[in-house]
Amino acid sequence: MTGPGPTAGLEPPLLALRETIGEIAPDLRRRALAIDAAPADMAPHLGSPAFRAICEATVPKRFRTGPTVFDDVETESYLARIVATVELSRGDPGVLTASPGPSLAGVVVDALGSEEQREFFYRAVAEGPLWTFFGMTEPDRGTDGTAVETTLTKCGSGDYLLSGAKRYISNGARGAIGVVFARTGPSPLSLRAALIRQPAPGLSTRPLEMLGLRGAYLSELRFEEVRVPAGMVLGSHLPLSRRGTWGIARTFNIMRVHIGAMAIGLAYAAYDYVASHLPGAPGHRRQAARLDAARQLLYDAAAGADHDPDDAYRPSVAKLHCTALAIGVVRWAVVALGPGSLLAHPLLEKWRRDAYAFEFMDGTTNVQRLRIARTVETGRSER
Repeated sequence: MTGPGPTAGLEPPLLALRETIGEIAPDLRRRALAIDAAPADMAPHLGSPAFRAICEATVPKRFRTGPTVFDDVETESYLARIVATVELSRGDPGVLTASPGPSLAGVVVDALGSEEQREFFYRAVAEGPLWTFFGMTEPDRGTDGTAVETTLTKCGSGDYLLSGAKRYISNGARGAIGVVFARTGPSPLSLRAALIRQPAPGLSTRPLEMLGLRGAYLSELRFEEVRVPAGMVLGSHLPLSRRGTWGIARTFNIMRVHIGAMAIGLAYAAYDYVASHLPGAPGHRRQAARLDAARQLLYDAAAGADHDPDDAYRPSVAKLHCTALAIGVVRWAVVALGPGSLLAHPLLEKWRRDAYAFEFMDGTTNVQRLRIARTVETGRSER
């Protein structure tokens, strides 16, 4: 699936990555309705070439267990990851969220982990297929890092006990390894991230009911004095000011660009679907132009994150614009295909549900507007 519009000035390695991903993305779409209907039953899909490619592309080269089609392609910059995420989501974003791989936990490990911790995490993922989870959101606190109530209490042995709860965690009930944020004390600098393997004594999980992006398998995790070895607490080698809170901010910045990339990928999928069923549908040129412009906005935000991963302005703008556009394009697709289109086209009905899920991921529209206003006011971003 090649996209409408220009290549947006990408360098040849990234164009090669986009082309390679474009060839495997249709495999995700073929699995979309089955995974949406039964997100817990992943056994029939684990042999997917797309799943294998996602893991290969997102594990750093030095941790891969053998040669891959990505060995000569740039995959480790934020821009490369966003190029890949758009094309994979064009296959189906719900199936992408169901894929094994490092996901957002890998972003945290990259930001806060020591070399030994990165080795531990990525070796486990590379030997997969293995799901990972990112544990920040709490039942009563949302994703507010300053209000985390989960605790890490140090024992006499030097290890820690993890107690608390996390909710709305992608792949939480099936993730074998992940990152959980918790407090070691009351101060703003006491927030820490820990690598957790499951199953583990004291750790219980349950999947949650979902309407959209059901492949993400959102879950609740509860910790009752789960023992965490001291060596699994991230950031101990870093200055105090660059541990938990700093890692959260950096992770959420790239997370917002990824959410925007999944939204635009879904919007492209809806556009492709209309083009295949009703070529020349009214408004298709306008939709194509809007999609290409939004994709360029994402590329710019990702390139900006490679230059300054601590800048929150561009990721928030990208997330805000792309999630709204995805909803708009899906609405256009429903109207273009006429009355009864949601009954006649199950994929379109699924994408309509999925499109609204992006609005609630890492901050709604109003939250993003407040974040953008704050960054402009403090002068951290380019005007």
